[in-house]
Amino acid sequence: MSSSKMSSSARQSDLDFAADLFKAADKMRGGLEPSEYKHVALGLIFLKYISEAFQAKHKELAQDDLADPEDPEEYLAENVFWVPETARWSHIQQNARSENIGKIIDDAMEAIEAEPTNETLKGVLPKNYARPTLDKTMLGELVDLFSNIKMHDSADRARDLLGRVYEYFISGFASAEGKRGGEFFTPRSVVRTLVEMLEPYQGRVYDPCCGSGGMFIQSENFIEEHGGNPLNLSVYGQEINHTTWRLAKMNLAVHGIDADIAWDSAGSFHKDAHPGLKADYILANPPFNISDWGGERLLEDDRWQYGIPPKGNANFAWIQHIIHHLAPRGHAGVVLANGSMSSQTSGEGEIRKRLIEEDRVDCMVALPGQLFYSTQIPVCLWILSQDKSANGLRNRRGEVLFIDARNKGHMVDRVRREFSDEDIELIAGTYRRWRAKPETLAEKSWEAYADEPGFCKSEGLEAIRKFDHVLTPGRYVGTAEDEGDGVPFEEKFAALKSSYGQQVLEANTLDDKIKSMLGLVE
Repeated sequence: MSSSKMSSSARQSDLDFAADLFKAADKMRGGLEPSEYKHVALGLIFLKYISEAFQAKHKELAQDDLADPEDPEEYLAENVFWVPETARWSHIQQNARSENIGKIIDDAMEAIEAEPTNETLKGVLPKNYARPTLDKTMLGELVDLFSNIKMHDSADRARDLLGRVYEYFISGFASAEGKRGGEFFTPRSVVRTLVEMLEPYQGRVYDPCCGSGGMFIQSENFIEEHGGNPLNLSVYGQEINHTTWRLAKMNLAVHGIDADIAWDSAGSFHKDAHPGLKADYILANPPFNISDWGGERLLEDDRWQYGIPPKGNANFAWIQHIIHHLAPRGHAGVVLANGSMSSQTSGEGEIRKRLIEEDRVDCMVALPGQLFYSTQIPVCLWILSQDKSANGLRNRRGEVLFIDARNKGHMVDRVRREFSDEDIELIAGTYRRWRAKPETLAEKSWEAYADEPGFCKSEGLEAIRKFDHVLTPGRYVGTAEDEGDGVPFEEKFAALKSSYGQQVLEANTLDDKIKSMLGLVE
């Protein structure tokens, strides 16, 4: 796992490069659907990544008289995969124009999985490049394109770039697939907002529906950007879709993240892969409003501390599953549909009431619509806490922070919105200042938190009870104050009166002219 810090300009340069590379790769797609082409491209990027990482370590070991660069065990301790000769990128590149390139790539994937030290990759890599329907000329051109991802001044820098390329390609394919893309990808600006709010510096981080692993990637990025050590974070996750699970495993490997990511077709509700886990941080984007989650088979489950979730909607099952897995001082950030903030049907209102009364809700954020590939509906963030005075934070027991960010963000194309860095800092910074002790504010030179009409409001339980435990931020933050233009009302009224009188005279004159032209004047 790399602990090197990257400058913002270097990250932007990587993003620009990844965007150009994606455009070039997409031109080669031809008639292939994005959902199919995705696995072709991402598999090759992964192969390129582990080959580069292996070659860098191989070169280092070759310069050490006490090391054996051909011993797979030498690579295990460094979290580097052993790559057999026939699977190394140089071999793939040499055969890019071969009519057997598909089989050569499949054999490379098989060889990597067969290596005993690569146990975590068993059943993960795509191995259908030799299928007759996959154009071999296109495949060779794709190999050549990815061969141009040049090594930088260091092996770590090269792997950072490949990680950014992989992440960008996942985002690009999610956009191309539209609604289906939302099944494996949470927009980066939403994930960054959650991560910046929770600040997972160290401990156990968990995602019960992890998709392609974006929550974990951003958590690692956050630590590196703030000078921490990613090795201080332990990563746990579960995914119900096997194809998506494979994407997550490769994504995390490309970013050098050692994680315990489980797959089971029954999912987190019915076959919890981490039943004893108590996480310090949980970040999750569960599927919205799922009706066929099998709740009728879990009526006696001990996770339902705040009430049995309705059989027709899994929203409050996810919230309670997440709270169940929180450590005594743990915090969670969950993306849910807006209905979760106000629904009173099927017992949801009573569950929400108990969550509030037992002080599990820390902050609610209303987000704008069009942030997601899979839906245009606006969603919200639930920030949950087991202990509102934990981790050196200000005691906010009996209070909830409401943030209305529905008018934030900017349109990046005709259908999708993104947050800028400033938007994310505004939301996350407001929450952090609300949670910070006075000495922390002074130490970091932060302004003290203050309610801002139309944007944020800190409310106690009494106010929330008056709204029947509805958590929609718009009900609490009010409307933004009109700053005005500094002109006294009397002056404005006199000017308006004069203007109106002048307009009446002009209207009468114009009316007389029209009547005269039409011969209507007596």
